[in-house]
Parts: sequence; structure tokens; C-alpha cells
Amino acid sequence: MAIHLQRRSGHPGSRILSVATYRPRTEVGNETIAALIDSSDEWIRRRCGIESRRRAAPDEDLVTMAAAAASKALAGAGVDPRDVSAVLVATMSHRGRATTTAPLVADALGATAAAAMDLGAACAGFPYALATADALVGNGSADYVVLVGAERMTDIIDERDRSTAFLFGDGAGAVVIGPAPACGIGPVVWGADGSGSELLRYDEEGILRMAGPEVFRWATSVIPGLARRALDAAGISADDLAAFIPHQANLRITSTAAKAIGLGPHVQVATDITTNGNTGAASIPQAMAALPDATGPALLVGFGAGLSYAAQVVTLP
Repeated sequence: MAIHLQRRSGHPGSRILSVATYRPRTEVGNETIAALIDSSDEWIRRRCGIESRRRAAPDEDLVTMAAAAASKALAGAGVDPRDVSAVLVATMSHRGRATTTAPLVADALGATAAAAMDLGAACAGFPYALATADALVGNGSADYVVLVGAERMTDIIDERDRSTAFLFGDGAGAVVIGPAPACGIGPVVWGADGSGSELLRYDEEGILRMAGPEVFRWATSVIPGLARRALDAAGISADDLAAFIPHQANLRITSTAAKAIGLGPHVQVATDITTNGNTGAASIPQAMAALPDATGPALLVGFGAGLSYAAQVVTLP
């Protein structure tokens, strides 16, 4: 006899209820970095558009930053931590513990009944985790999900490596996902190309190494098609967008992608990298929080080590 399992009732849709960020106290300008890599402020700005980045102090560990951003996001959404069903942390820089980051963040928040897990898709981690949160809420497995992108990239880079030292910063960004009467998070379009995994890799000591020019060429080739597929999946056009929020990898990548997608002057293009650097999986929510008074549909695009990539259209909170 066939057994039919009962499913929970889902919600018509889900949406981002709030967004918040944690930026470390210490701001580091290009001059400090340039002195270590035999470079200059002008060379760094021309190469990636970065003027400064944040560096975490010893007391600003990964869990502390993630919990701070998540706590602010919960307050902004008006959601009690005890009502959180799941805590997801997207990160590539968690080191030194057997446990994952998410259970520690959930404990710090007081979300004692929540499931908790890390999601490791490098700089594409936030849209990957957002798709997971959307599915959890949509199928009724969760009411509220806290999603945090958090990185201490300074733990995994060589400060004298001319390919990476000037690019990366530390920090965390968080969103709260909850039920909605209509879809506020569009279908995810994603993929991976493992044949290029050596372009961004850890060496034997756990330090991130990158083939910069090759990564630049890959990113600028994959983003336009990925963006169009995400727009098609959401049933809108580039003209309908209010904002474009790509992973903050390089200002030149962002500018090239925005032009290739054909974004009009009315679309706000996130350029948080200028004063925040590349914060890995934290960069998209941090950039989202930094957009001035943006409302309406936004195109999110993540890409990075793996090589993994993902995009979706969301309604900004």
C-alpha cells in the first residue's frame, strides 16, 4: 500500500523584511596597503576602485560581527529571536573551530529553537543562501529566517600578495526573510564551473590565492547572461529595476556588467566597494544596506570561488 506523506502548508511568497550591516571600527586606506606590496594609492584605485576598507580588530571576530548585524536586522524587522526558525550564515573565512558559525550566531541572538547552518559558496554565498531561505519560508518549513553574510577576509589573505592584499575587507551584512502575500524574492538562477576552481583557491597554509586577470575575464563574461536569465525568470526587464547590487569584487567588473546589461540612468548601481573593499559573502547585503532610499526591484548577482555564481531579483525592504 502506498504511503502518502503529509506536507506543511506553505506561504504564497517570501520577502526581505529588513537589512542591516556591521562594519569594523578600523578603516584602512590605500597608503597602508600600498606600502606592503610596492604599489601606490593611484594604482589600487585604477585597478579596482577601492579607496579604503575595514579591518576587524581582535575583539571583532566572525561570530561577533555576524550576530551584531543579525541583531540589528531582527530589530528592524520587528521579529523576536525566539520566533526565528533558521539561521543561515554564508562565509568562506571561518577558521579554527570544528563547529560551524551559524549555531554560535543563533546562540548569541537567543534564537534557541532555530536550525542553524553555514553555507559555503564563497562570494556567491549570499544569493545561494537567499534561495535556501526563500524555499524554507515558501514551503512552510520556516516562518522567519535570519541570513547573514560574514567574513574576516584578513584571516585568509597574505598582506604582501599583490593579487589580493588590496582587495579584501572584513564585515557582516544580514537580512530577515519572512512570509509575504506575494513573491518578493524571484527565482534563483545559478550554476558552477569547477574547471576554473584553481583561479581562486587556498594554498597549503589556508591562504587565499587568486589569478586576478583570469577571474576578471570570467566574471565579466558570465554576469551579463546570468543577469538576463534572472530578469527573465522574474518576469521583468532591466528597465523595471530600481537597483543593481552585484557582489562587490571590483568596481571595474561592476561598471562593465552594468553597461553590458543595459541599465538606464534611473537604476542605482551599488558601489560600496569604494570604501568597504571586497567583503566576500558579506558584500551584497552590506551594499544593499548602503543604497540611499532605494525601493522596488533589485537585481542581485554573486560570483566567486568554485567557480560559483547565482542571481535573483528581489523587492527591497
